[in-house]
Amino acid sequence: AMRAEGLKLSPLGILMHPRYGLWHAYRGALLFEDEIPVQVAEAAPHLCDSCVEKPCLKSCPVDAYSAQGFAYQSCLAHVGGAHGEPCRSGGCLDRNACPYGAGYRYPPEVQAFHMASFARATS
Repeated sequence: AMRAEGLKLSPLGILMHPRYGLWHAYRGALLFEDEIPVQVAEAAPHLCDSCVEKPCLKSCPVDAYSAQGFAYQSCLAHVGGAHGEPCRSGGCLDRNACPYGAGYRYPPEVQAFHMASFARATS
């Protein structure tokens, strides 16, 4: 997917799409006996390189994302806690802070579903 779509790793560890930003997903697998050549996407600048403010690294109430990776335990404790309602109902605040692909953001109810799934899967 990274080669075919021109995806780059964002500071959050989520793949950044040149058009959809952080708002895309790949679900599924195709298996072939023969090797199929992958058409490589045109080289494009990494959107995150031109983002000076990096709001995606400043919006999480518990600073769950850092150079060391994703502190999912901190995120999970916050999401399940008394002050986690904004994250539970509207999704990851860091992900929502990214200005790229904002028009493709998942609706709040979809983000809430995924946040609840994250909480169930990691607890």
